[in-house]
Amino acid sequence: MIRLYDSLSSGNGYKVRLLLTQLGIAFERVEVDILKGESRTEAFLAKNPNGRIPLLELNSDERLAESNAILLYLAEGTRYLPKARWQRAKVHEWMFFEQYSHEPNIATRRFWLMHPPISEERRAQLEPKLRLGYEALGVMERHLSTRAFFVADEYTVADIALYAYTHVAHEGGFDLHPFVAIQAWIERVRSQPRHIPITTG
Repeated sequence: MIRLYDSLSSGNGYKVRLLLTQLGIAFERVEVDILKGESRTEAFLAKNPNGRIPLLELNSDERLAESNAILLYLAEGTRYLPKARWQRAKVHEWMFFEQYSHEPNIATRRFWLMHPPISEERRAQLEPKLRLGYEALGVMERHLSTRAFFVADEYTVADIALYAYTHVAHEGGFDLHPFVAIQAWIERVRSQPRHIPITTG
């Protein structure tokens, strides 16, 4: 059986849990307490030298890290990844946006605020990350104002990647009330078959 090394509060782990569930793929979830350094043990580093979760273990020889790489692997040949070359490229574009412009600001700020105390160095970065996070949300809002989903008006892994941390952005101090299109999109994602909340194991 597929094994997923994960942390329940992690949006990156949630992406994978959500897609696995929506695909109907059975998996064993292994909780990794990153606050206790469990992703930095010798045993875990032997599986993923980068020492991060999520990590998808297909068998003793095949393991895949990086949440969006896992999403693309699992979505291959399914309705969650378009077949057309251009549309696939657009899915990749939004997933790169999520990791470069969205996750480093919205997810990081959420993590810091959820796990105090906050160091002085991190505290100095809270406002810049708030500003950059709102900029990313603004890009999403403009895009979603004329479409139901991010690519081809269909629910894809691009939506899963961006939904994971957007729908809990308030935990990072982001106010989503002004983002009407994003709020409507969040509800559309929640209404998808086999949707699960972030805290479900």
